[in-house]
Amino acid sequence: METRPIPAGDNDLFGSDTPDTAAEGDRARQNTGIYPSQEIEELIRVRKILAAPPIADPQIQPASLDLRLGRTAYRVNASFLPGPDHSVRQRIDAFAQYEIDLAEGGVLEQGHVYIVPLLEQLDLPRPLSAYANPKSSAGRLDIFTRVITDRSTAFDRIAAGYCGALYAEISPRTFSVRVQTGTRLNQLRIRRGAPTLSKTAMRALQTERKLSTDGSEIKLEGDKLNISLDLGGSGPDAIVGYKAKKNCDVIDVERVGHYPAADFWEPIRAPADGGFVLNVDDFYILASKEAVSVPPDHAAEMIPYDTLVGEFRVHYAGFFDPGFGSPEAGGTGSRAVLEVRPHEVPFFVEDGQVVGRLVYERLRAVPDRLYGTEMGSNYQAQGLRLSKHFRM
Repeated sequence: METRPIPAGDNDLFGSDTPDTAAEGDRARQNTGIYPSQEIEELIRVRKILAAPPIADPQIQPASLDLRLGRTAYRVNASFLPGPDHSVRQRIDAFAQYEIDLAEGGVLEQGHVYIVPLLEQLDLPRPLSAYANPKSSAGRLDIFTRVITDRSTAFDRIAAGYCGALYAEISPRTFSVRVQTGTRLNQLRIRRGAPTLSKTAMRALQTERKLSTDGSEIKLEGDKLNISLDLGGSGPDAIVGYKAKKNCDVIDVERVGHYPAADFWEPIRAPADGGFVLNVDDFYILASKEAVSVPPDHAAEMIPYDTLVGEFRVHYAGFFDPGFGSPEAGGTGSRAVLEVRPHEVPFFVEDGQVVGRLVYERLRAVPDRLYGTEMGSNYQAQGLRLSKHFRM
């Protein structure tokens, strides 16, 4: 993998956590942001991100790094966080029921919880922190997966200065899945500081770049962009979503375009009254009414709208890369595909209902690769779409 040195100055790779002067404070603010692909490469070169076997170029995304499963999956009897006094390995020793060798592939059964050590490790300098999310294809298979670190008290959040191993907690919710050493279900973003946009900056970015449109007024809520459901489609017989079938065959996540969609999914037609009921224990693929884009110098993340306005989970896989739906990467806006699962009770949803929000963050620099056709990205210019594993 080719890497290029990062020049000194405003592109300082690590920066300072405690600037001593006003000038150094200004420089620190300029260095705040999400690390782009070329700086991820540099972190790998200087061994702040370590892995064996070495990290391959396809793992490096415009603003994130794909993480790979290691050789062993541990079936555990419960999800857990290690807490400040324990390592993940200590918890595995306490909770593990049996091991699965993933070298030649193994099946993770629907409804069970597994812990898998990842091939990547971190040695972050103190100003740098990280956070993780499932990859889009994992989310669209209803694979509930999170990253855990030693002595952590939160999933998917890696503290500044963390040095140690990474682990994936994996719980397939709808389909049993076959994975192997090297399978990529999670991705990691590295950040310095807090690069989230202010309300004013968010409105300015929307005015300049048209982050979202649905043919009506753009729905900004403070510093976030509201995302709503499209249940109207393009006509009365339009397919506006899919509901997963029960008791399906095992899905090998390494097989692309392999499985007939009809064997695993039931299409949902546009409801006559504009809405329908989400049933408990069912899993749905729906789409946003808005077509969104992410400028090349920004990244975005989907977060839940508010549990007080809906008892359901939306969008397991929350990262939107620089270039998603952007004209610079061959896009004209892309709809957000939403993975939806109700919680405790059936819940009625209707066309145009707000179900999530996009948070935008600045990058430290424009990445040397953008999400889009040139990278072979699977979901650029998408509408409603199942994961890459299925053929229609």
